[in-house]
Amino acid sequence: MGGEKTKRVIFVTVGTTCFDALVKAVDSETLQKELLAKGYTHLLIQMGRGSYLPTKSEGDCNLVVDYFTFSSSIADHIKSASLIISHAGSGSIFETLKLGKPLIVVVNEDLMDNHQSELGEELANRKHLYCASPQTLHQTIVDMDLNALVPYSPGDATPVAKHINRFLGFTDD
Repeated sequence: MGGEKTKRVIFVTVGTTCFDALVKAVDSETLQKELLAKGYTHLLIQMGRGSYLPTKSEGDCNLVVDYFTFSSSIADHIKSASLIISHAGSGSIFETLKLGKPLIVVVNEDLMDNHQSELGEELANRKHLYCASPQTLHQTIVDMDLNALVPYSPGDATPVAKHINRFLGFTDD
């Protein structure tokens, strides 16, 4: 049993869009070698509407790579992963942070409205995640220290709700 490696999965999600630049970035041999060097064993890519097909591999000395287009829920993939690399959609970001998983957000620079980069960069500044572009993803993985990430705590809306209830004439029970 001593020769078995612990399964450490990186889950990549692009959401429902096409983000071939991210899929191509994680399909790079140099990036995959870096992930192997960091102890990861499996790379699972949710590729959405993209047309770029990553190279599947079985493992041995390589990262085991697999992919799919869509899933009814990515929550199970996020829960079982050791690291998540995600597009910068707020749903994917906050679902991952809520589960306490380490996260690298990759901004899709081809989108018209770049509000995603603002969200990713703000959360990176607060040390909740790492933020990259497809071009900087490899260097982000080289430099990342997952122990430096700060757990994300969602805000407590209770005081606001109580204030609104009092304003509307409802009593606290």
